Amino acid sequence: MPGSPDSTAETTASVLRGRLHPAVARVREATRAALDDLPRGTTVLVACSGGADSLALAAAVAFEAPKLGLTAGAVVVDHGLQAGSEKTAEAAAEQCRGLGLDPVQVRTVEVGSEGGPEGAARTARYDALRDAADQLGADVVLLAHTRDDQAETVLLGLARGSGARSLAGMAPTAGLLRRPLLDVPRSTTVSACIASGLRPWHDPHNVDPKYRRVRVRHEVLPVLEEALGPGVTEALARTAGLLRADADALDVLAADLAETAVRHAEGEVVCDVGALEEESAALRTRVVRQAALEAGCRANDLTAGHVAAVDALVTDWRGQRWIDLPQGVRASRRGGFLFLRSDVTG
Repeated sequence: MPGSPDSTAETTASVLRGRLHPAVARVREATRAALDDLPRGTTVLVACSGGADSLALAAAVAFEAPKLGLTAGAVVVDHGLQAGSEKTAEAAAEQCRGLGLDPVQVRTVEVGSEGGPEGAARTARYDALRDAADQLGADVVLLAHTRDDQAETVLLGLARGSGARSLAGMAPTAGLLRRPLLDVPRSTTVSACIASGLRPWHDPHNVDPKYRRVRVRHEVLPVLEEALGPGVTEALARTAGLLRADADALDVLAADLAETAVRHAEGEVVCDVGALEEESAALRTRVVRQAALEAGCRANDLTAGHVAAVDALVTDWRGQRWIDLPQGVRASRRGGFLFLRSDVTG
């Protein structure tokens, strides 16, 4: 789909010079690396909001997927949170169709309130993407999170006092989801759109300071860059990768421990204190956290403080009665065992 006169002129000039714009090349290279292991005939979907990041990714997928024998489409999620959102969503869908993506689907969702405005919108969006993949027979959904998004995620996790898993940021691959652009800066996706004659939508929520991520983007990161020098964003994203490798290794060890230390019985998750108390805190607290999740806690509501309180039933047992956790889960110790059960009253 043609863009503004200025961007079209720039694209034409780039073609006449006979070389690919470096930003376009970088986005395509990252996209190709993320798709290269997929078997021919696989259907992939791009989650496209119409913003620069997802539009640059959509263009790269439209170029690379056919060369790899893949079917490539797009899903545009309309959150309905702004006036005229349906027109914005349809404009994004039209640009995806203009790039050659097919099928292209617009999904309208109802955003709840649980988890705050950002968390509720994210939950609704991911549910819609999974439903679309199901309906369209897609094996992969591509998300356009960039290196800047990764750095912001690390800072938000740090502010919450989260552990290594949270500080590890977003994973390049998580089940159905893939994030090809986690090593690509946001400025590159913007340049790629200009060079390709695409017309990104500028979401007003991305400059609204009532959102924590926006404050990190426009207030916190610039201060860090000014105080510490350039390269903070890259360093935070690199830190996420290093921590993810460590967290993955610890998760494997914790899963092995859980096989011997945790069992399910009559609606309860039961942990063997003897099997846990001699283990390192890194492994023990992972097992405790997973037990709480299996008992019914939601990950977004279960804090490090909750996990520490339950862990104290293992390491600092002084006859405490119980620990109340989110979603009505209660953890208690009787003898040499921890019991975690939901819907407990009294």
